[in-house]
Amino acid sequence: MLDPGALTRCRHRVQLDSANPGQVFDGPEDPGVRQRQESAAAKRAEVRAQLVAADPDRWVVIDADLPRRDRVAATLEACAAGADRVWGAVLPSERDTGRKGHCEILMRDAERGGYIPVIVVNHKVTDPGRGATTSGLFEWEPSVDEKRKPRSQIRDQMRVAQIYRMLERRSLATPTLVGGAIGYGGDCIYVHDLSEILDDYDERFADRIAVARGETATKPSQIGECRSCPWWSGCKAQLMESRDVSLVATGSRAELLREHGCHTIDDLASWEGDPIEEWPHGDFADAVITAKAWLVGAPLVRRFETVQVVRADVEIDVDMESYQEHGAYLWGTLLNTDDVSVYRPFVTWEALPTEDEGRSFAQFWTWLMAERAAAAATGRTFAAYCYSRAAEDKWLLGSAKRFAGMPGIPTKAEVREFIDSDQWVDIYQAVSEQFICPNGKGLKKIAPVAGFHWRDDEAGGEASMGWYREAVGYDGDVVTSQRQRILEYNEDDVIATKVLREWMSDRAVQEIPLAEDL
Repeated sequence: MLDPGALTRCRHRVQLDSANPGQVFDGPEDPGVRQRQESAAAKRAEVRAQLVAADPDRWVVIDADLPRRDRVAATLEACAAGADRVWGAVLPSERDTGRKGHCEILMRDAERGGYIPVIVVNHKVTDPGRGATTSGLFEWEPSVDEKRKPRSQIRDQMRVAQIYRMLERRSLATPTLVGGAIGYGGDCIYVHDLSEILDDYDERFADRIAVARGETATKPSQIGECRSCPWWSGCKAQLMESRDVSLVATGSRAELLREHGCHTIDDLASWEGDPIEEWPHGDFADAVITAKAWLVGAPLVRRFETVQVVRADVEIDVDMESYQEHGAYLWGTLLNTDDVSVYRPFVTWEALPTEDEGRSFAQFWTWLMAERAAAAATGRTFAAYCYSRAAEDKWLLGSAKRFAGMPGIPTKAEVREFIDSDQWVDIYQAVSEQFICPNGKGLKKIAPVAGFHWRDDEAGGEASMGWYREAVGYDGDVVTSQRQRILEYNEDDVIATKVLREWMSDRAVQEIPLAEDL
Protein backbone atom coordinates (compact mmCIF):
# COMPACT_ATOMS: atom_id res chain seq x y z
CA MET A 1 0.00 0.00 0.00
CA LEU A 2 1.43 3.36 -1.04
CA ASP A 3 0.55 6.85 0.10
CA PRO A 4 1.34 9.68 -2.35
CA GLY A 5 4.57 10.53 -0.54
CA ALA A 6 6.15 7.37 -1.93
CA LEU A 7 5.93 8.77 -5.46
CA THR A 8 8.59 11.41 -4.76
CA ARG A 9 10.56 9.30 -2.30
CA CYS A 10 13.74 7.33 -2.99
CA ARG A 11 12.84 4.12 -4.86
CA HIS A 12 15.17 2.07 -2.68
CA ARG A 13 13.55 3.46 0.47
CA VAL A 14 10.15 2.44 -0.90
CA GLN A 15 11.49 -1.08 -1.32
CA LEU A 16 12.95 -1.18 2.20
CA ASP A 17 9.82 0.28 3.80
CA SER A 18 7.64 -2.29 2.05
CA ALA A 19 9.91 -5.24 2.84
CA ASN A 20 10.14 -4.28 6.52
CA PRO A 21 6.71 -3.02 7.63
CA GLY A 22 6.54 -1.69 11.16
CA GLN A 23 10.32 -1.42 11.51
CA VAL A 24 11.21 0.65 14.58
CA PHE A 25 14.46 2.62 14.52
CA ASP A 26 16.54 3.54 17.54
CA GLY A 27 18.15 6.92 17.91
CA PRO A 28 17.06 10.48 18.63
CA GLU A 29 14.12 11.99 16.82
CA ASP A 30 15.09 14.44 14.08
CA PRO A 31 14.13 17.86 15.51
CA GLY A 32 13.72 19.27 12.01
CA VAL A 33 11.22 16.58 11.03
CA ARG A 34 9.32 17.09 14.27
CA GLN A 35 9.21 20.84 13.76
CA ARG A 36 7.89 20.52 10.21
CA GLN A 37 5.19 18.10 11.32
CA GLU A 38 4.10 20.35 14.17
CA SER A 39 4.04 23.42 11.94
CA ALA A 40 2.04 21.59 9.27
CA ALA A 41 -0.50 20.44 11.87
CA ALA A 42 -0.82 23.99 13.16
CA LYS A 43 -1.39 25.28 9.62
CA ARG A 44 -4.13 22.73 8.98
CA ALA A 45 -5.86 23.62 12.24
CA GLU A 46 -5.67 27.32 11.39
CA VAL A 47 -7.18 26.84 7.92
CA ARG A 48 -9.89 24.53 9.21
CA ALA A 49 -10.94 27.03 11.87
CA GLN A 50 -11.06 29.85 9.33
CA LEU A 51 -13.10 27.96 6.74
CA VAL A 52 -15.57 26.25 9.03
CA ALA A 53 -16.21 29.37 11.10
CA ALA A 54 -17.15 31.31 7.95
CA ASP A 55 -20.10 28.99 7.17
CA PRO A 56 -20.46 26.04 9.57
CA ASP A 57 -23.58 24.65 7.89
CA ARG A 58 -21.68 23.89 4.67
CA TRP A 59 -19.18 21.63 6.38
CA VAL A 60 -19.02 18.03 7.48
CA VAL A 61 -15.96 17.69 9.71
CA ILE A 62 -14.61 14.17 10.11
CA ASP A 63 -13.41 13.54 13.66
CA ALA A 64 -9.65 12.99 13.42
CA ASP A 65 -9.66 10.99 16.66
CA LEU A 66 -11.87 8.24 15.22
CA PRO A 67 -10.32 4.96 14.06
CA ARG A 68 -9.40 5.02 10.38
CA ARG A 69 -12.23 2.73 9.31
CA ASP A 70 -14.75 4.99 11.02
CA ARG A 71 -13.30 8.05 9.30
CA VAL A 72 -13.55 6.24 5.96
CA ALA A 73 -17.19 5.38 6.65
CA ALA A 74 -17.99 8.95 7.70
CA THR A 75 -16.33 10.31 4.55
CA LEU A 76 -18.29 8.03 2.23
CA GLU A 77 -21.50 8.79 4.08
CA ALA A 78 -20.95 12.52 3.71
CA CYS A 79 -20.23 12.19 0.00
CA ALA A 80 -23.28 9.98 -0.54
CA ALA A 81 -25.41 12.61 1.19
CA GLY A 82 -24.05 15.29 -1.14
CA ALA A 83 -22.20 17.28 1.51
CA ASP A 84 -21.03 20.63 0.17
CA ARG A 85 -17.68 20.56 1.98
CA VAL A 86 -15.90 17.74 3.81
CA TRP A 87 -12.92 18.35 6.10
CA GLY A 88 -10.55 15.51 6.99
CA ALA A 89 -11.66 13.09 4.29
CA VAL A 90 -10.18 9.58 4.38
CA LEU A 91 -10.80 7.29 1.40
CA PRO A 92 -10.88 3.49 1.44
CA SER A 93 -7.52 1.83 0.82
CA GLU A 94 -7.44 -0.01 -2.49
CA ARG A 95 -5.92 -3.43 -1.92
CA ASP A 96 -5.80 -4.25 -5.63
CA THR A 97 -4.20 -1.03 -6.90
CA GLY A 98 -2.18 -0.37 -3.74
CA ARG A 99 -3.43 3.19 -3.25
CA LYS A 100 -4.20 4.82 0.07
CA GLY A 101 -4.69 8.45 0.93
CA HIS A 102 -6.50 11.24 2.71
CA CYS A 103 -7.36 14.81 1.86
CA GLU A 104 -7.97 17.86 4.01
CA ILE A 105 -10.88 19.12 1.90
CA LEU A 106 -13.38 17.70 -0.57
CA MET A 107 -15.31 20.49 -2.29
CA ARG A 108 -18.47 19.57 -4.17
CA ASP A 109 -18.47 20.71 -7.80
CA ALA A 110 -21.76 22.61 -7.85
CA GLU A 111 -21.94 22.72 -11.63
CA ARG A 112 -20.83 19.25 -12.76
CA GLY A 113 -21.11 17.10 -9.66
CA GLY A 114 -18.51 15.05 -7.88
CA TYR A 115 -15.76 16.35 -5.59
CA ILE A 116 -12.65 18.47 -6.06
CA PRO A 117 -9.74 17.40 -3.83
CA VAL A 118 -8.01 20.29 -2.04
CA ILE A 119 -4.97 19.77 0.17
CA VAL A 120 -3.59 22.12 2.86
CA VAL A 121 0.19 22.48 3.06
CA ASN A 122 2.65 24.58 5.03
CA HIS A 123 4.76 25.81 2.14
CA LYS A 124 4.30 28.31 -0.65
CA VAL A 125 2.28 27.18 -3.67
CA THR A 126 2.62 30.43 -5.63
CA ASP A 127 5.11 33.28 -5.99
CA PRO A 128 4.59 36.94 -6.89
CA GLY A 129 3.97 37.28 -10.62
CA ARG A 130 1.09 36.36 -12.88
CA GLY A 131 -0.34 33.34 -14.67
CA ALA A 132 -1.36 31.02 -11.85
CA THR A 133 -4.95 29.84 -11.76
CA THR A 134 -6.41 30.45 -8.32
CA SER A 135 -9.74 30.50 -6.56
CA GLY A 136 -11.01 32.19 -3.45
CA LEU A 137 -11.12 30.17 -0.26
CA PHE A 138 -14.88 30.14 0.17
CA GLU A 139 -16.25 29.64 -3.35
CA TRP A 140 -14.75 27.59 -6.16
CA GLU A 141 -14.30 30.25 -8.84
CA PRO A 142 -11.00 29.58 -10.70
CA SER A 143 -9.49 32.39 -12.73
CA VAL A 144 -6.09 33.53 -13.97
CA ASP A 145 -4.36 35.42 -11.18
CA GLU A 146 -2.68 38.68 -12.15
CA LYS A 147 -0.63 38.78 -8.95
CA ARG A 148 0.61 35.18 -8.60
CA LYS A 149 2.59 32.71 -10.67
CA PRO A 150 2.79 28.96 -10.02
CA ARG A 151 5.48 27.50 -7.78
CA SER A 152 6.23 23.94 -8.85
CA GLN A 153 5.60 21.44 -6.06
CA ILE A 154 5.78 17.89 -7.39
CA ARG A 155 4.76 16.44 -4.01
CA ASP A 156 1.54 18.43 -4.06
CA GLN A 157 0.82 17.38 -7.63
CA MET A 158 1.24 13.70 -6.83
CA ARG A 159 -0.91 13.89 -3.72
CA VAL A 160 -3.79 15.68 -5.45
CA ALA A 161 -3.55 13.28 -8.39
CA GLN A 162 -3.70 10.20 -6.16
CA ILE A 163 -6.78 11.48 -4.33
CA TYR A 164 -8.41 12.26 -7.66
CA ARG A 165 -7.78 8.73 -8.92
CA MET A 166 -9.24 7.31 -5.71
CA LEU A 167 -12.33 9.51 -5.99
CA GLU A 168 -12.62 8.54 -9.64
CA ARG A 169 -12.58 4.86 -8.69
CA ARG A 170 -15.77 5.40 -6.65
CA SER A 171 -17.41 7.75 -9.16
CA LEU A 172 -16.96 10.61 -6.70
CA ALA A 173 -14.54 12.77 -8.72
CA THR A 174 -15.52 15.92 -10.54
CA PRO A 175 -15.40 15.35 -14.33
CA THR A 176 -13.33 18.52 -14.51
CA LEU A 177 -9.71 17.44 -14.16
CA VAL A 178 -8.78 19.81 -11.34
CA GLY A 179 -7.58 19.80 -7.76
CA GLY A 180 -6.38 22.45 -5.36
CA ALA A 181 -3.85 23.40 -2.71
CA ILE A 182 -4.04 25.99 0.07
CA GLY A 183 -0.47 26.98 0.85
CA TYR A 184 1.51 28.95 3.39
CA GLY A 185 -0.23 32.30 2.91
CA GLY A 186 -3.65 30.69 3.28
CA ASP A 187 -5.37 33.39 1.22
CA CYS A 188 -6.36 31.47 -1.91
CA ILE A 189 -6.61 28.01 -3.45
CA TYR A 190 -4.01 27.29 -6.11
CA VAL A 191 -5.71 25.27 -8.86
CA HIS A 192 -3.88 22.23 -10.22
CA ASP A 193 -4.70 21.31 -13.82
CA LEU A 194 -4.71 17.52 -13.53
CA SER A 195 -4.85 17.03 -17.29
CA GLU A 196 -1.16 17.99 -17.24
CA ILE A 197 -0.31 15.83 -14.21
CA LEU A 198 -2.17 12.51 -14.36
CA ASP A 199 0.01 10.85 -17.01
CA ASP A 200 3.14 11.54 -14.93
CA TYR A 201 1.32 10.38 -11.81
CA ASP A 202 0.22 7.11 -13.42
CA GLU A 203 3.76 6.39 -14.60
CA ARG A 204 5.28 7.15 -11.22
CA PHE A 205 2.71 5.11 -9.35
CA ALA A 206 3.18 2.09 -11.63
CA ASP A 207 6.93 2.24 -11.01
CA ARG A 208 6.70 2.64 -7.23
CA ILE A 209 4.06 -0.04 -6.71
CA ALA A 210 6.21 -2.47 -8.72
CA VAL A 211 9.13 -1.62 -6.42
CA ALA A 212 7.00 -1.99 -3.29
CA ARG A 213 5.73 -5.39 -4.40
CA GLY A 214 9.20 -6.70 -5.20
CA GLU A 215 8.59 -6.82 -8.94
CA THR A 216 11.41 -4.35 -9.65
CA ALA A 217 14.80 -4.52 -7.94
CA THR A 218 16.51 -1.44 -6.49
CA LYS A 219 19.97 -0.61 -5.14
CA PRO A 220 21.09 2.18 -2.80
CA SER A 221 22.43 5.40 -4.27
CA GLN A 222 23.07 8.59 -2.32
CA ILE A 223 20.62 11.46 -2.83
CA GLY A 224 19.62 14.48 -0.76
CA GLU A 225 16.89 12.50 1.00
CA CYS A 226 19.48 10.20 2.55
CA ARG A 227 20.32 12.80 5.22
CA SER A 228 16.98 12.20 6.96
CA CYS A 229 16.33 8.58 5.97
CA PRO A 230 16.18 5.98 8.77
CA TRP A 231 17.74 3.39 6.43
CA TRP A 232 20.79 5.52 5.63
CA SER A 233 23.30 3.83 7.93
CA GLY A 234 22.76 0.48 6.22
CA CYS A 235 22.78 1.97 2.74
CA LYS A 236 25.91 3.99 3.50
CA ALA A 237 27.74 0.86 4.61
CA GLN A 238 26.93 -0.82 1.29
CA LEU A 239 28.00 2.24 -0.69
CA MET A 240 31.25 2.56 1.26
CA GLU A 241 32.07 -1.09 0.74
CA SER A 242 31.63 -0.76 -3.03
CA ARG A 243 33.13 2.76 -3.12
CA ASP A 244 30.03 3.80 -5.02
CA VAL A 245 30.31 6.94 -7.12
CA SER A 246 27.17 8.45 -5.56
CA LEU A 247 29.19 9.12 -2.39
CA VAL A 248 30.89 11.99 -4.24
CA ALA A 249 28.40 12.71 -7.06
CA THR A 250 24.90 12.41 -5.67
CA GLY A 251 21.50 12.12 -7.28
CA SER A 252 21.15 12.50 -11.03
CA ARG A 253 24.90 12.98 -11.42
CA ALA A 254 25.54 9.43 -10.21
CA GLU A 255 22.93 8.08 -12.62
CA LEU A 256 24.59 9.92 -15.51
CA LEU A 257 28.02 8.64 -14.55
CA ARG A 258 26.76 5.04 -14.46
CA GLU A 259 25.32 5.52 -17.94
CA HIS A 260 28.87 6.36 -19.03
CA GLY A 261 30.36 3.29 -17.36
CA CYS A 262 31.64 5.08 -14.24
CA HIS A 263 30.43 3.18 -11.15
CA THR A 264 33.00 3.80 -8.41
CA ILE A 265 34.86 6.71 -6.89
CA ASP A 266 38.06 5.20 -8.27
CA ASP A 267 36.54 5.21 -11.77
CA LEU A 268 35.71 8.89 -11.48
CA ALA A 269 39.05 9.86 -9.96
CA SER A 270 40.87 8.21 -12.89
CA TRP A 271 38.61 9.69 -15.57
CA GLU A 272 40.68 10.54 -18.64
CA GLY A 273 38.09 11.03 -21.37
CA ASP A 274 36.24 14.14 -22.45
CA PRO A 275 33.94 15.75 -19.87
CA ILE A 276 30.30 14.65 -19.95
CA GLU A 277 28.62 17.38 -22.00
CA GLU A 278 25.24 17.25 -20.25
CA TRP A 279 26.78 17.33 -16.77
CA PRO A 280 24.47 19.05 -14.25
CA HIS A 281 25.37 21.17 -11.22
CA GLY A 282 28.76 22.73 -11.95
CA ASP A 283 31.98 21.83 -13.72
CA PHE A 284 32.65 18.17 -14.47
CA ALA A 285 36.32 18.69 -13.58
CA ASP A 286 35.22 19.56 -10.03
CA ALA A 287 33.54 16.16 -9.75
CA VAL A 288 36.78 14.42 -10.74
CA ILE A 289 38.74 16.43 -8.16
CA THR A 290 36.11 15.67 -5.52
CA ALA A 291 36.65 11.97 -6.14
CA LYS A 292 40.41 12.41 -5.79
CA ALA A 293 39.90 14.36 -2.57
CA TRP A 294 37.73 11.56 -1.16
CA LEU A 295 40.46 9.02 -1.87
CA VAL A 296 43.06 11.01 0.10
CA GLY A 297 40.68 12.21 2.81
CA ALA A 298 40.92 15.93 1.98
CA PRO A 299 37.91 17.90 3.35
CA LEU A 300 38.58 20.81 0.97
CA VAL A 301 40.64 21.41 -2.15
CA ARG A 302 42.05 24.78 -3.25
CA ARG A 303 41.39 25.92 -6.80
CA PHE A 304 44.20 28.51 -6.82
CA GLU A 305 47.69 29.06 -5.44
CA THR A 306 46.43 31.81 -3.13
CA VAL A 307 43.23 32.30 -1.12
CA GLN A 308 41.75 35.75 -0.90
CA VAL A 309 39.00 37.23 1.24
CA VAL A 310 38.00 40.84 1.82
CA ARG A 311 39.36 42.19 5.12
CA ALA A 312 38.87 45.56 6.80
CA ASP A 313 39.82 47.64 9.83
CA VAL A 314 36.28 47.37 11.20
CA GLU A 315 34.62 43.99 10.57
CA ILE A 316 31.08 42.97 11.51
CA ASP A 317 29.73 39.45 11.12
CA VAL A 318 25.95 39.22 10.68
CA ASP A 319 23.57 36.29 11.02
CA MET A 320 19.78 36.53 10.86
CA GLU A 321 17.24 34.14 12.37
CA SER A 322 13.73 33.95 10.92
CA TYR A 323 10.67 31.82 11.55
CA GLN A 324 9.14 30.41 8.38
CA GLU A 325 7.71 33.36 6.43
CA HIS A 326 6.46 35.15 9.57
CA GLY A 327 9.49 37.40 9.87
CA ALA A 328 13.09 37.85 11.04
CA TYR A 329 13.14 38.02 14.82
CA LEU A 330 16.91 38.19 15.44
CA TRP A 331 19.80 40.01 13.82
CA GLY A 332 22.98 38.82 15.49
CA THR A 333 26.21 40.77 15.08
CA LEU A 334 29.85 40.36 16.01
CA LEU A 335 31.83 43.62 15.97
CA ASN A 336 35.55 43.04 15.45
CA THR A 337 37.86 46.01 15.84
CA ASP A 338 41.29 46.50 17.39
CA ASP A 339 41.52 42.74 18.17
CA VAL A 340 38.34 42.88 20.28
CA SER A 341 35.12 41.01 19.36
CA VAL A 342 31.75 41.89 20.86
CA TYR A 343 28.52 39.98 20.18
CA ARG A 344 25.35 42.07 20.08
CA PRO A 345 21.90 40.68 19.24
CA PHE A 346 18.95 42.77 18.05
CA VAL A 347 15.90 40.68 18.87
CA THR A 348 12.19 40.64 19.54
CA TRP A 349 10.69 37.93 21.72
CA GLU A 350 7.13 38.88 20.85
CA ALA A 351 5.70 36.01 18.81
CA LEU A 352 5.86 36.66 15.07
CA PRO A 353 4.18 38.22 13.24
CA THR A 354 4.52 41.40 15.31
CA GLU A 355 5.19 45.09 14.75
CA ASP A 356 7.96 44.77 17.32
CA GLU A 357 10.00 43.03 14.64
CA GLY A 358 10.18 46.43 12.94
CA ARG A 359 11.57 47.96 16.13
CA SER A 360 14.37 45.39 16.45
CA PHE A 361 15.22 45.64 12.73
CA ALA A 362 15.38 49.43 12.94
CA GLN A 363 17.76 49.22 15.89
CA PHE A 364 19.97 46.75 14.02
CA TRP A 365 20.08 48.87 10.87
CA THR A 366 20.71 52.11 12.76
CA TRP A 367 23.58 50.53 14.68
CA LEU A 368 25.11 48.92 11.57
CA MET A 369 25.02 52.14 9.58
CA ALA A 370 26.45 54.09 12.55
CA GLU A 371 29.44 51.73 12.70
CA ARG A 372 29.85 52.07 8.93
CA ALA A 373 29.75 55.87 9.14
CA ALA A 374 32.12 55.97 12.12
CA ALA A 375 34.67 53.89 10.23
CA ALA A 376 34.45 56.22 7.24
CA ALA A 377 34.75 59.31 9.44
CA THR A 378 37.99 58.04 10.99
CA GLY A 379 39.54 56.84 7.73
CA ARG A 380 39.18 53.16 8.51
CA THR A 381 37.94 50.51 6.10
CA PHE A 382 34.68 48.68 6.85
CA ALA A 383 33.15 45.33 5.87
CA ALA A 384 30.12 43.36 7.03
CA TYR A 385 30.07 39.60 6.47
CA CYS A 386 27.41 36.92 6.20
CA TYR A 387 27.38 33.31 5.06
CA SER A 388 25.10 32.71 2.05
CA ARG A 389 23.51 36.11 1.64
CA ALA A 390 20.20 35.12 0.03
CA ALA A 391 18.28 34.91 3.31
CA GLU A 392 19.79 38.07 4.79
CA ASP A 393 19.16 40.02 1.58
CA LYS A 394 15.57 38.80 1.46
CA TRP A 395 14.78 39.94 4.99
CA LEU A 396 16.76 43.20 4.72
CA LEU A 397 14.73 44.24 1.69
CA GLY A 398 11.51 42.71 2.98
CA SER A 399 11.77 44.41 6.36
CA ALA A 400 12.35 47.78 4.73
CA LYS A 401 9.19 47.26 2.69
CA ARG A 402 6.97 45.86 5.44
CA PHE A 403 7.90 48.41 8.10
CA ALA A 404 8.29 51.46 5.87
CA GLY A 405 7.53 54.64 7.77
CA MET A 406 8.43 53.32 11.21
CA PRO A 407 11.20 55.19 13.07
CA GLY A 408 14.66 54.06 11.97
CA ILE A 409 13.47 51.90 9.06
CA PRO A 410 15.57 52.45 5.91
CA THR A 411 14.14 52.74 2.43
CA LYS A 412 14.56 49.81 0.05
CA ALA A 413 16.93 52.00 -1.96
CA GLU A 414 19.14 52.49 1.10
CA VAL A 415 19.21 48.75 1.75
CA ARG A 416 19.93 48.05 -1.92
CA GLU A 417 22.84 50.52 -1.92
CA PHE A 418 24.43 48.69 1.01
CA ILE A 419 23.93 45.10 -0.14
CA ASP A 420 25.16 45.96 -3.65
CA SER A 421 28.32 47.55 -2.26
CA ASP A 422 31.74 45.95 -1.79
CA GLN A 423 31.24 46.31 1.97
CA TRP A 424 28.65 43.49 2.12
CA VAL A 425 30.71 40.32 1.79
CA ASP A 426 29.34 36.80 1.37
CA ILE A 427 31.86 34.30 2.74
CA TYR A 428 29.87 31.44 1.18
CA GLN A 429 30.60 32.97 -2.23
CA ALA A 430 34.29 33.31 -1.36
CA VAL A 431 34.38 29.63 -0.34
CA SER A 432 32.53 28.52 -3.49
CA GLU A 433 34.84 30.43 -5.80
CA GLN A 434 38.09 29.27 -4.22
CA PHE A 435 37.48 25.75 -2.91
CA ILE A 436 36.06 22.47 -4.07
CA CYS A 437 34.04 21.09 -1.16
CA PRO A 438 33.57 17.28 -1.21
CA ASN A 439 31.35 17.30 1.89
CA GLY A 440 29.22 20.33 1.01
CA LYS A 441 29.51 24.09 1.39
CA GLY A 442 27.29 24.72 4.40
CA LEU A 443 28.79 26.64 7.30
CA LYS A 444 28.38 23.58 9.55
CA LYS A 445 30.53 21.63 7.08
CA ILE A 446 33.20 24.22 6.36
CA ALA A 447 33.82 25.98 9.70
CA PRO A 448 35.05 22.79 11.47
CA VAL A 449 37.81 22.55 8.85
CA ALA A 450 38.93 25.95 10.12
CA GLY A 451 38.83 24.66 13.70
CA PHE A 452 35.45 25.98 14.89
CA HIS A 453 32.80 23.84 16.64
CA TRP A 454 29.36 24.80 17.90
CA ARG A 455 28.55 24.56 21.59
CA ASP A 456 25.19 22.88 20.94
CA ASP A 457 25.33 19.52 19.14
CA GLU A 458 21.78 20.05 17.86
CA ALA A 459 22.54 23.49 16.43
CA GLY A 460 20.95 24.05 13.04
CA GLY A 461 18.33 26.04 11.22
CA GLU A 462 15.56 23.46 11.51
CA ALA A 463 16.23 22.75 15.17
CA SER A 464 16.14 26.46 15.94
CA MET A 465 12.60 26.64 14.53
CA GLY A 466 11.44 24.33 17.29
CA TRP A 467 13.42 26.26 19.88
CA TYR A 468 11.77 29.46 18.71
CA ARG A 469 8.26 28.07 19.10
CA GLU A 470 9.06 27.31 22.73
CA ALA A 471 10.92 30.59 23.26
CA VAL A 472 7.85 32.67 22.35
CA GLY A 473 5.19 30.28 23.68
CA TYR A 474 3.49 29.34 20.42
CA ASP A 475 2.33 26.04 21.89
CA GLY A 476 2.01 26.89 25.59
CA ASP A 477 4.13 28.53 28.24
CA VAL A 478 7.23 30.48 27.27
CA VAL A 479 10.44 28.49 27.80
CA THR A 480 12.97 31.23 28.56
CA SER A 481 15.92 28.83 28.47
CA GLN A 482 15.29 28.36 24.74
CA ARG A 483 15.84 32.07 24.22
CA GLN A 484 19.34 31.78 25.62
CA ARG A 485 19.90 28.66 23.51
CA ILE A 486 18.95 30.57 20.35
CA LEU A 487 21.22 33.48 21.25
CA GLU A 488 24.17 31.15 21.86
CA TYR A 489 23.51 29.36 18.56
CA ASN A 490 23.34 32.69 16.74
CA GLU A 491 26.51 33.90 18.46
CA ASP A 492 28.30 30.73 17.43
CA ASP A 493 27.20 31.27 13.81
CA VAL A 494 28.74 34.75 13.63
CA ILE A 495 31.89 33.56 15.41
CA ALA A 496 32.12 30.67 12.94
CA THR A 497 32.04 33.12 10.04
CA LYS A 498 34.80 35.17 11.66
CA VAL A 499 36.97 32.12 12.36
CA LEU A 500 36.46 30.88 8.80
CA ARG A 501 37.46 34.09 7.03
CA GLU A 502 40.48 34.56 9.30
CA TRP A 503 41.54 30.99 8.57
CA MET A 504 41.13 31.64 4.84
CA SER A 505 43.43 34.66 5.17
CA ASP A 506 46.04 33.09 7.43
CA ARG A 507 46.25 29.29 7.17
CA ALA A 508 44.19 27.82 4.34
CA VAL A 509 47.06 27.82 1.84
CA GLN A 510 49.23 25.81 4.23
CA GLU A 511 46.53 23.34 5.28
CA ILE A 512 44.50 22.65 2.11
CA PRO A 513 45.90 20.85 -0.95
CA LEU A 514 45.86 22.42 -4.39
CA ALA A 515 43.66 20.74 -7.00
CA GLU A 516 46.45 20.29 -9.52
CA ASP A 517 48.54 18.44 -6.93
CA LEU A 518 46.02 15.64 -6.33
